[in-house]
Amino acid sequence: MTSNQFNLNTSGGVLEKLLKNIRSVGLMLFVALMAWTAFFTIDPEEVGVIVRFGKYVRTVEPGLNYKIPLVESVYKVAVERQQKMEFGFRTTSAGVRSSYARGSGRVDEALMLTGDLNLADVEWVVQYRIDKPYNYLFKVRNPEVTLRDISESAMRQIVGDRTVNEVLTIGRTEISAQLQDLMQQVCREYSVGVKIDQVVLQDVNPPEPVKAAFNAVNEAQQEKETLINKAKAEYNKVIPKAAGQAKETIQMAEGYATERVNNAKGDVARFNALYKEYIKAPEVTRRRIYLETMEEVMPRLGQKIITDQNGNNVLPLLQMQLSQQKSTTNGQ
Repeated sequence: MTSNQFNLNTSGGVLEKLLKNIRSVGLMLFVALMAWTAFFTIDPEEVGVIVRFGKYVRTVEPGLNYKIPLVESVYKVAVERQQKMEFGFRTTSAGVRSSYARGSGRVDEALMLTGDLNLADVEWVVQYRIDKPYNYLFKVRNPEVTLRDISESAMRQIVGDRTVNEVLTIGRTEISAQLQDLMQQVCREYSVGVKIDQVVLQDVNPPEPVKAAFNAVNEAQQEKETLINKAKAEYNKVIPKAAGQAKETIQMAEGYATERVNNAKGDVARFNALYKEYIKAPEVTRRRIYLETMEEVMPRLGQKIITDQNGNNVLPLLQMQLSQQKSTTNGQ
C-alpha cells in the first residue's frame, strides 16, 4: 500500500466519524429545541390561548404549560390587567405631574354636536379588561380599533340627545354612566370579549373659538341665578313676617271680640240675676244696691264731711278736724 492510499483511507474514516458526530449533535440540538419550545410560562395576570394549525384548542391558566412544538402556538392575553383608551387627548408622560398632548385628529374625535345644535369639546377615558380571550382574539378583527369606534359612536349618540348646558354642567355623571352601559351592551352584541370597568369624563369645554362667548353666557346665567336667589331670600324674609303679623293682629282682634262678648254675657247674666231678686223684693233690693254702690263709690271721693241741711251740729267737729290737720302740718 502506497502512502497516498493510506492517506485517503485515513481521511475517509475521519470524515465518516465527523458526519456521525454532526448528525448526533444536530439531533440533540433539535430535541433540545423541541423541548425548549414545548414548554412555556404564563404570567399571573395572563391566560394562554392555544391554537393548533390556526384552530382554537384550549385555554391554559398561569404557570408552566406544555404545547406541541411546530404544531401548536400560544397567544398570551392579559385578562387581569386594566387597560385604558383616551379620547380627545393622549398622555405623553405619566407621574405625579402628568402631561397631555392634543393633535388635529384628537380634536376631531373630541368635537361633539349637542342636541341643541351647539358644539362641545369632550375628552374622556375608557378603562376596560379582557374577560373573554377567545372572543377578543378570534371574534372581531382588530378589537382595539373596534372598541375605540364603539366608544366614540356611543358618546356622539349620548351627547347628541342633550343640550350643551347639560353636557358642560349637570349631565356629566349621567353621561359617564350611560356611556358605560351602552358600550358594554354593544361589546356584548359584537362579541368583542371586553368588560368596561369605568368611563371618566376627563374634561368638557366649549370649542376654543367660542370659549369666550360661552364663558360670558355662563357668567350672565350665574349672575341671573344670584339675583333670583337674592330676590327669593328677600321675599322669604318679608312675606312670612307680614303674614305672621297679620295673623297675630287677627288673633288679637278675635281675642278682644271674645272678651267683649263674654263680658257682655256676664253683665247680662248679672243683670238678670239682680232683676229676679228685685222682682221678689223690690224695696230691699233697691236699698241693698244703693248701699253697695255707695260703699264702692265713697272710698273714691277722698276726705269728705257730710252734714245735715243746716250744718249746725257738726261745725265744732269740723273745726276740730281742721285744727288737727293744721297742727299735723306744722309739726311736719
